[in-house]
Amino acid sequence: MSSKRITCERARNLSIVKTLASFGHFPSRATEKEAWFLSPLRSETQASFKVSLVLNKWYDHGTGRGGNGLDLIVAIKKCSVKEALELLSKEKDFFFFQQPILKKENPPTIEVMEAKPIQHLALKQYLKARMISIKTAQLYCKEVTYQIKDKSYFSIGLQNHKDGWELRNKYFKICSSPKSYTYLKNNADRLIIMEGMFDLLSMAELYPNQLESSDVIVLNSLSFLEPMSELFENYKDVDLYLDRDESGRIHSKEVTNRYIHVEDKSECYISYKDLNEQLISIRKEKELTNKIKKIR
Repeated sequence: MSSKRITCERARNLSIVKTLASFGHFPSRATEKEAWFLSPLRSETQASFKVSLVLNKWYDHGTGRGGNGLDLIVAIKKCSVKEALELLSKEKDFFFFQQPILKKENPPTIEVMEAKPIQHLALKQYLKARMISIKTAQLYCKEVTYQIKDKSYFSIGLQNHKDGWELRNKYFKICSSPKSYTYLKNNADRLIIMEGMFDLLSMAELYPNQLESSDVIVLNSLSFLEPMSELFENYKDVDLYLDRDESGRIHSKEVTNRYIHVEDKSECYISYKDLNEQLISIRKEKELTNKIKKIR
């Protein structure tokens, strides 16, 4: 393959299915004309991310977004077109090595091989990029080695209460079966609810005392909010820290309207999508301030 930079035209024509596979996402079901995936842009349990195998286009029914291969990378990585092209040019082997996926192939099984304390440098660098200390990550997560189609991978893993794993690294956002929420019990009368692994880790960085004095549920998918709401009666107070996107706001409003002792706490990061975005902003601002002080 040429060492030249990847052009916009070539990036737009990237195979959507291959690109998703490069990020660790495989079809839940497929026909000759289309394939359906669990969305790589959000958590869900029913596949609503559609890929047209005829047009090589994608559409996420949950967010109303869609487009070509370049649009997909921009959406997944939350970056600019320029940054996406730089990523493709730098790591093109990663995006282009995949062999075509059979259209009617069943989604691959994720087999967890080992869970141990986080050690790998790549995972530590990923945590650093998300402004999470290794000390904080070790409290709640493990380094999980797993196999997909006889190929080994490793990720930061958060175990759910049914012993499945939410798995995250720089490239992959997947989970092993069974999918469920994570329940951390401290025998408290307050319950904190958040959406994902990095919400938990970010709160541990920002508000450690709140976590230590509360029971915590990490939903791992908003679809679990309704079935686990039966637990609300066990608590004096329930605090919601859901994402400040359309889906998170809708769910927060529904639950707070139904339960008098449930409170939406997302106003504490009102200028950000979630707790991790707030944490990154705070830490970067602090780093900049320290650099300016050193210059002066």
